Parts: sequence; C-alpha cells; structure tokens
Amino acid sequence: MKRLALPRPGAAAVVSVLSLALVTGCSDSGSDSVSGKDDKAAGKEPAAAAKTLSESELEKLIIATADVKGFKVDEADQSDQFASSKKEIKVDDEKCKPVAYVLTGFAPGDSAASVNRMAQEDPTAKASASPTKDLEDMTEEEMEDAMNSITDALGSTVTLVALSSYEGDGAKETMSSLSAAIEGCGGGFTATAKDEPQKFKKVEAEKASGNGDESLAFAVTADSEGSPVVHAEVARHGNTIATYYSISMAAFADDAKVSDYDVPADLIKAQTAKLG
Repeated sequence: MKRLALPRPGAAAVVSVLSLALVTGCSDSGSDSVSGKDDKAAGKEPAAAAKTLSESELEKLIIATADVKGFKVDEADQSDQFASSKKEIKVDDEKCKPVAYVLTGFAPGDSAASVNRMAQEDPTAKASASPTKDLEDMTEEEMEDAMNSITDALGSTVTLVALSSYEGDGAKETMSSLSAAIEGCGGGFTATAKDEPQKFKKVEAEKASGNGDESLAFAVTADSEGSPVVHAEVARHGNTIATYYSISMAAFADDAKVSDYDVPADLIKAQTAKLG
C-alpha cells in the first residue's frame, strides 16, 4: 500500500493511527446497528452483485477518479515496509479482527477476492480558489484567505475504499461478524502490523447511509495524543462488500472538531452506482 504524503502541520497527532491504517498491501485474495433490506422486498439483486466476483472483475467495479467529482483516486502500491496480507495483522482480541481489517484496507471477512484504492479530496480543486497574486502584493485579508485555502487542500479527507467478494453466505456472515465486533469491541483493542502495535481505546456504532442490501458504520478512537477519531462504513451488495475508511487531517488540526467529519457521501454514492 502506498504511503500517503502527509503535510507536516498536525502530522504528529495522527501518525499513530496512520501507522496501522497504512501498513497494508493489496494482494489479499452504523446505524446504531446493522441497517438491512429484505432481499425479497428489494427484488432481484444485480447480476454483478449476486455472483462471486474475481479480482479482475472487482478491478473494473472499484471507484476511479472519473467516477466522482472533486476526488482523486489512486491505485495502492505494495511495499516490503507494509503488511502484504491479513496474516501479518495481529489483533489481541479475536472478535475485533473485522474492525481491524477495515482499518487496514483488507477484506473484513474470508473473501474470494479483494481490491482497494485510496481516494482523496482533490487538492487542486481547492487550491484553484486561492489568489494568484504574489505574496508581497496581497492584502492581509487576501493572505489569510490564501493560507486557509492551502490548509484546506492539505487537510482534505482521505478515504481507503475496498471491494471484496464472497462465496455462498460469506458476505452476510461477514456483516454479522463485523456488527458483533463493533458491539463487542467498544472498550477498544490492540492491533499489530510489522511489529508496530496500535492501541484503539473505543469503537462506537454510527448511523449508516443505508446503501446496499445492508450497511453499518462506526467510529474508532485511537489511544494516542489528541485521541484522533476515524470513521468507517461497510455496505453489502449481494456477495460483494464495499468498505470505506476515512481520516481527516483538517479535523485533527482542531481538537474541538476532532470528529466533525464523516466518510464522504459522494464517494459512497459513486461506488454504489458502479456496483449497480
């Protein structure tokens, strides 16, 4: 998984949570409770969702830059510095593994295939609104506006989007396991990758978007300086599961708004559309 190029300001406050979130590779082949939809009432599932998809099929369905306005989507690279499979992610409490896997971009369950991408609010779109004058020609107000624009661009929300496919009832069972993990791991857990332990002190259910056949959302608080909070959503589309894990540098720069952000709704909407 490619390491993010994080801006220096505020980086110290989130490095511990990122140490787990970014120690991942890509070759691994809510509401306050789960929000589900009755399969019969919803009608026949789309063919792409109902079947067990291969990695190549998932590659065609996962979100790309052209699919969502205002975001840049990159492929993730593998590196010896990061974990290349779920086997390298150790969790002190077995039932908390599905949550840890979501936070590392791996499939939350025993999948047949999986792929992931890194999506970031496009900093060029925000920067384009900045004044083009030289610094010495700016008024104090223009200077402040320019600095705010730069800060916003550097502090945009980054989301790890992943798709995983399952055989039989694997997808439904995975959602059940994840729901149980959110409920049972409220007091936190410790995950270790590449001999780097990361402690999380709280897991809380949040309101999910309701996309897919069933969906859930949760927030995880790291046990580190500033107690950074990260947000995730997971949605099942037939035999395919989409996971979204978001982290915001901008939120961490302001302790009063440390959790005042969420998984971008536009990303969820765009990925849901591609899944049919």
